[in-house]
Amino acid sequence: MTLHISHLHNQKNLLAFSAGVDSTALFFLLLEHHIPFDIAIVNYNVRDQAKEEVLYAQELALKYNKICFVREVEIDTSNFEQNARITRYEYFEELISNHSYDNLITAHQLNDKLEWFLMQLTKGAGLIELVGLTELVRNDNYNLVRPILDCSKESLENYLKTNNITYFIDESNFDEKYKRNYFRKRFSTQLLNEFEEGIKRSFSYLNKDINSLQIISEPIVQIQELEVYELNNDDNKSIRIVDKSLKKRGYILSAAQRDEILRQREIIIDNFAISFTKKNIWISPKSDVIMDKIFKESCRVHKIPAKNRAYLKEKNIELQEIVNLLVV
Repeated sequence: MTLHISHLHNQKNLLAFSAGVDSTALFFLLLEHHIPFDIAIVNYNVRDQAKEEVLYAQELALKYNKICFVREVEIDTSNFEQNARITRYEYFEELISNHSYDNLITAHQLNDKLEWFLMQLTKGAGLIELVGLTELVRNDNYNLVRPILDCSKESLENYLKTNNITYFIDESNFDEKYKRNYFRKRFSTQLLNEFEEGIKRSFSYLNKDINSLQIISEPIVQIQELEVYELNNDDNKSIRIVDKSLKKRGYILSAAQRDEILRQREIIIDNFAISFTKKNIWISPKSDVIMDKIFKESCRVHKIPAKNRAYLKEKNIELQEIVNLLVV
């Protein structure tokens, strides 16, 4: 199996663990390749088996001299998948911050990548959304690394069975009320069984195309959670910049929201303020802080977009600091 582990050597790594096929296989593959790591597991307390999975994680950690972090939570089940994802990534990022990990390792594999592709395809998506999962994502204070994106679930299961390694099966993975399971059962598994090598090559070509296009630029101003980018005349590139910035913050734009941003040019989307000026794109958290007249006038003089001003006031960001970095 091909593993993407070049970024993990001589680093402090945290593995997101669940005791299922993917993360258990990845646990032992990392051991084989002498990659240092600790593990973190979240129990949502919705399945009795989850207690056994936590115990298994702790046993593995003890046996192989790893730290095992455990978070017990209860979350709103009305939108369980999204709420669970938000909860676990908040926990992982808390651990990364508190214990200075360099990388968060997740066990996303080829089936996950194809399922994501198919779901985005049926919703209507562009190139970046279709490809979605990549081997490396650089965040502000850590890297998200997915070492087994080129490995099918079948190959991971065979690895575990061949080596007589215990793993757990989450029965909720077969419930078709979750869209991902619907695509898995009806499409992705069969496609990979028949066309795995071709699908892997296609994803490789798509990733190379994205890199060649160089769609996303870097912010020319980055102060706390404020980012300012250079605006170009291509709306598609501009909305990609906004999309990637919000993804880093854990928020996924819908197609309708992308259209509305381009239509209004200055807008509040959920908890974010997004503004297009003549030369720049401004992105910051929304703020409801009261601004005095002197501050408002100073913002107007320096051509700071109205939607982003309250955040600058709330965080005591010096306007001159922005002006020094930016031609507005």
